[in-house]
Amino acid sequence: MNHEAKLEPEEQELVDSYERDEWRSVPTFQENLRQYQSYAVATFEAIGLISITLPQEDLNAIREKAAARGMSYQALIATIVHQYVTGDPVEKKPHSV
Repeated sequence: MNHEAKLEPEEQELVDSYERDEWRSVPTFQENLRQYQSYAVATFEAIGLISITLPQEDLNAIREKAAARGMSYQALIATIVHQYVTGDPVEKKPHSV
């Protein structure tokens, strides 16, 4: 096989192994695939992974506040949501007059 791209050593070993005909089909591939997919779904459901869209200016402000607190913006968002659902007050700036 002509390798035009420079491969990492691990990638090259995989190609060489394939070319030596060392690979065999797994008879229970579809069954295994469904099982591991169910594991992945269960994992994401267990950790409550969500995706939200925020205005860029809000995300920037959250990142700044998180950095000032020495935490990730994801952790800050999780904290804010937790405080909201448990009824704990969320920090609010006083309005200037």
